[in-house]
Amino acid sequence: MKTVLMVAEKPSLAQSIAKILSRGNMSSRKGLNGACSVHEYTGSFVGQSAHFKMTSVCGHVMTLDFIGKYNSWDKVDPAELFSKAPTEKKEANPKLTMVKFLQVEGRGCDCIVLWLDCDKEGENICFEVLDAVLPVMNKPRGTERTVYRAKFSSITDTDICNAMNHLGEPNRNEALSVDARQELDLRIGCAFTRFQTKYFQGKYGNLDSSLISFGPCQTPTLGFCVERHDKIQSFKPETYWVLQAKVNPEKESSLTLDWDRVRVFDREVAQMFLNITKMAKEAKIESVSKKEKVKQRPLALNTVEMLRVASAALGMGPQHAMQIAERLYTQGYISYPRTETTHYPENFDLKGCLRQQASNPYWAETVNALLSEGINRPRKGHDAGDHPPITPMRAATEAELGGDGWRLYEYITRHFIATVSADCKYLQTTISFSIGPERFTCIGKVVTSPGFTEIMPWHSIPLEESLPHCEKGDLFPIGEIKLLEKQTSPPDYLTEAELITLMEKHGIGTDASIPVHINNICQRNYVTVESGRRLKPTNLGIVLVHGYYKIDAELVLPTIRSAVEKQLNLIALGKANYHQVLEHTLDIFKRKFHYFVDSIAGMDELMEVSFSPLAATGKPLSRCGKCHRFMKYIQAKPSRLHCSHCDDTYSLPQNGTIKLYKELRCPLDDFELVLWSSGSRGKSYPLCPYCYNHPPFRDMKKGMGCNECTHPTCQHSLSMLGIGQCVECENGVLVLDSTSGPKWKMACNKCNVVVHFFENAHKVRVSPETCDLCEAALVDVDFNKAKSPLPGDETQHSGCVFCDPVFQDLVELKHAAMRHPMHRGGQGKRQGRGRGKGRRPGGRLNPKKPKDKMAALAAYFV
Repeated sequence: MKTVLMVAEKPSLAQSIAKILSRGNMSSRKGLNGACSVHEYTGSFVGQSAHFKMTSVCGHVMTLDFIGKYNSWDKVDPAELFSKAPTEKKEANPKLTMVKFLQVEGRGCDCIVLWLDCDKEGENICFEVLDAVLPVMNKPRGTERTVYRAKFSSITDTDICNAMNHLGEPNRNEALSVDARQELDLRIGCAFTRFQTKYFQGKYGNLDSSLISFGPCQTPTLGFCVERHDKIQSFKPETYWVLQAKVNPEKESSLTLDWDRVRVFDREVAQMFLNITKMAKEAKIESVSKKEKVKQRPLALNTVEMLRVASAALGMGPQHAMQIAERLYTQGYISYPRTETTHYPENFDLKGCLRQQASNPYWAETVNALLSEGINRPRKGHDAGDHPPITPMRAATEAELGGDGWRLYEYITRHFIATVSADCKYLQTTISFSIGPERFTCIGKVVTSPGFTEIMPWHSIPLEESLPHCEKGDLFPIGEIKLLEKQTSPPDYLTEAELITLMEKHGIGTDASIPVHINNICQRNYVTVESGRRLKPTNLGIVLVHGYYKIDAELVLPTIRSAVEKQLNLIALGKANYHQVLEHTLDIFKRKFHYFVDSIAGMDELMEVSFSPLAATGKPLSRCGKCHRFMKYIQAKPSRLHCSHCDDTYSLPQNGTIKLYKELRCPLDDFELVLWSSGSRGKSYPLCPYCYNHPPFRDMKKGMGCNECTHPTCQHSLSMLGIGQCVECENGVLVLDSTSGPKWKMACNKCNVVVHFFENAHKVRVSPETCDLCEAALVDVDFNKAKSPLPGDETQHSGCVFCDPVFQDLVELKHAAMRHPMHRGGQGKRQGRGRGKGRRPGGRLNPKKPKDKMAALAAYFV
């Protein structure tokens, strides 16, 4: 019996596909990484009995990055990143140990079926999976085929079974096009970002952005927003005049007529026309025309149109809308949401999809009418050859999906029903009037067949006053003729929907990456999202774009990226060489980078006008250890300290508050210590600004505070305040927060675990002695006599936080209110006291060993 490994892109997809293929007769178990499950069943494969193992990855298995030493911003010239810096594939999420998991499940398998998403990114993940699994699979006999690719567009029984019966092969060219895009974006983006971030953050204090990033797609996206801003700023309103006439067909009714000249920009000319028309007493009908018109039903829905509508009509950002669409897809409610196609294939089961919606109270009447009277074939749209248009695949209720999930599903369903409905038909009546020598027009519309507008009422023909019955030559008395003075108005800021349209038109990004680029310019503080989801550029965004235009307009114009996208598409089609495209594009941007660096003074001139130099920013906080003058604390992102006398800038931990720490100084460099805090419910620790940026010991890394410092005698160091191994993470040490009294706590120096203990104690001190049972440092606690919780009215006690029964009711575990990247568990050998024992694989505690400090503390928390 063959063993067949099958891999999907997400755990929920793997479960759904396995359930369909096994007809529900499967067993499931958790994989070794805890994130992915394995579903097993028996069946037949290419005519033989087989044992199937269906599992998944969690998106990309690998990510591209520079090798270690080239990730240092301080030691590497950004120009080297274009060619000299070697890259390597690293695990995208090391905590998931995805490669090891795939190898464990793939070992001994005979075949592999790849159920990754059917787009270019999915093809790329196929080969990431194969690189991990093929070396441990059974070797094929002769020319026996072992790798298969399933192509599907929805999670329905029909589509999944059809894919299993028509297995193909993964597309190497499409995978290579993704590799090329990843490497180009990494090398180009990192080089420009590192240079301009270091250059401008070293000079200006109020940029309010932790990263001055550049991206081959991100920057042209910002360029569109700034281009609209510039049009608004340079707009000069012009005054114009409109002639408005009202006629009275009947005594108590009036009809407003539109002037055929529309408007004039000369006041005297406008007054002349007014005087001429005022001489007439009646308006004469010159012609009456009636014409049947059609408002076409929409094309089938693709990704870009869905994102446009989600932003403009539903008020959802593109990235949020895409996340919801992906969730609806993995749950089987809609077809694959990443598609450029707006044309249904001839064999697509439109009626089957429509029948699914026949019982929904919102549109059951419309759907049943279409099924009984016959559906209309959807309009012929664009066939990109990827996936069918986005279609509802099974019925849902608002209670099932809730909130934004239902709103997006409802729109997708209504859009689909509209594509198979009839066009909207209406009768348009146009009456042409003459008042003196001037011509005026009045138009009325009457719907004769609402068609698709019944299901999409926002597209319906607006209700208008019915026009009077009249014929050529009829005369109507003139009720009023007047001159209206108006002004031209500037365009508004771009909406997300308009920006998506521009990006699609100019080939910036793909249907999958467009939401990411828009989100990036918001996250970088280059634009803000205003009411109506309009994107207003910030000062930083405006100055950057103007600077690019001043130095090299091609850095911000969409033309060069559009050309690169075309080359990447040629790689995907097998019509261009991967290495040649990569080399040619990098060579162009390398030249542009060198010119940008040489010409940076041009952008700097613009920065000087909008932003303040570091020396003029911030407030004095702590003294520099070199010159002993006050350094200024700059709160704007990224927060930092700057010594204007030495012209040195020191990075600080982000996302918290910084204050002076008792005017105490570091014994190594004489810098005054500062205290970082995430709030009263979180953690806090002191740090030396110099040591934080220039680690004093080999076993320390940049970005470590006093709670990770291994100085042997400093009263604030890990060596003096460390108590024991963290109860949750692998590499953390619980360190006493000596500033936290009277609500004392110790916090992990790696993760966000906080342990509250000894509330209202007068003094808490870490003893040099250690626990005989668990090797953690003992703690000396001194209570006020009136508030002492100790037995026998004692006020002092020394013991182990983990093992001493006296302390059992005085300890409480919590998690910090926030989590900062610097607090995540690092790698390397643990420093400090109290190495943990009795740990199960995966880091769980074993409460059955009473002598284990982990178990003792865990028992207290339960």
